[in-house]
Amino acid sequence: MGNAINPGAERLLLEFFVIFVSAKAVGELFERFALPSVLGELLAGALLGPYALGWIPTSDIIHSVAQLGAIFVLFSAGLETSPGELVRLSGKSLRVALAGIVVPFLLGFAYMKLRGNVTSESVFVGAAMVATSVGITARVFADLHLLSTETAKIVLAAAVFDDILGMVLLAVVGGIASGGVNWLHMGVLIGEAVGFALFMMFVAPHIVRRMEPGVEQLSIQNASLIVALAICLLLSWLAVKIQMAAIIGAFFAGLVFADYAPEWNLLPRVSGITEFLAPFFFFTIGTELNGSLLTREILTSALVVSLLAIVSKMIGCGLPMIGDGWRQVLQVGTGMMPRGEVALIVALVGLQSRIVTPSTYAIVVLMTATTTILAPPLLRLLYRREIEQHRQEQVPAPVQL
Repeated sequence: MGNAINPGAERLLLEFFVIFVSAKAVGELFERFALPSVLGELLAGALLGPYALGWIPTSDIIHSVAQLGAIFVLFSAGLETSPGELVRLSGKSLRVALAGIVVPFLLGFAYMKLRGNVTSESVFVGAAMVATSVGITARVFADLHLLSTETAKIVLAAAVFDDILGMVLLAVVGGIASGGVNWLHMGVLIGEAVGFALFMMFVAPHIVRRMEPGVEQLSIQNASLIVALAICLLLSWLAVKIQMAAIIGAFFAGLVFADYAPEWNLLPRVSGITEFLAPFFFFTIGTELNGSLLTREILTSALVVSLLAIVSKMIGCGLPMIGDGWRQVLQVGTGMMPRGEVALIVALVGLQSRIVTPSTYAIVVLMTATTTILAPPLLRLLYRREIEQHRQEQVPAPVQL
């Protein structure tokens, strides 16, 4: 028999092996030094990606697997967020999301204008500073066992709303890039986004309740897991279809099954899939860092933009939490700090339409990297009380003889 696997597939399997093992190995090293493993996975991508050692070239297949990883990170986070809790916190989360959009956009736009950039390019940088990376935030909270805390739920809900609003903003800047905003299209997009979110929060959980007896009667093995995975993929596709991010659909899919997750034993089984796929997502984000663009002028501007990105989320997202105390203000502000894939997409749209220059694109990539790298250790520091409490709860009680 000849070789059953073609050379392209053989190469791809080797790349998957290198990405997975290197991300996990460097992640483990970071954990040994009491740093979140997600930072190690990002660093592995930066070192092995096309701009450093060049062992892992960018490809559509790897990017697709990475997006699947992001979907499962958010699906897992959604499974730990009850729809009732999200509705209860939605008012506060929406205020956090709105303030966390307005303040970063204005500061980013103002700085780029003062720096001498044209208005259209300044708009793109402002838009790139808006979107919180809900995938990175969710992963850090999950690794630190903080998803059940009140502020973590506020941050996750706000980050999802932030991403929905960020997609609307992306449509606006995309319109600017193509020569004009289609306001009818914008209205339809906003209507679809709001309708999708409301349906997922208020109607979908009742549909799942009706489905429950039928799922339990299915003969196939792991029937509840299979149904949950099918709904996750369907809602991820539907979110993309109405021009939102797939991860928003995945989060809402987790949300509608959250009340049944303990009974159906979904969390440990979905976590196994997430543990395999998530490193591909964070590794791929790390590969975006191009060290060759780092001149002194770009580094200075990137430092200023990064500081503005940090301060703007602290102020914007923290202000609605001021009544809960400074600790909660800092926790929510830091949780909303990391930018990720949406910021890079906004900058890439500008770069491809020749509105954003390569140097400005480098500034956005560095801002994304800086906020992504700083957020996990700061969250660990700000939540040290909750982390210690979780650790004590995990210690088994002494056996009475």
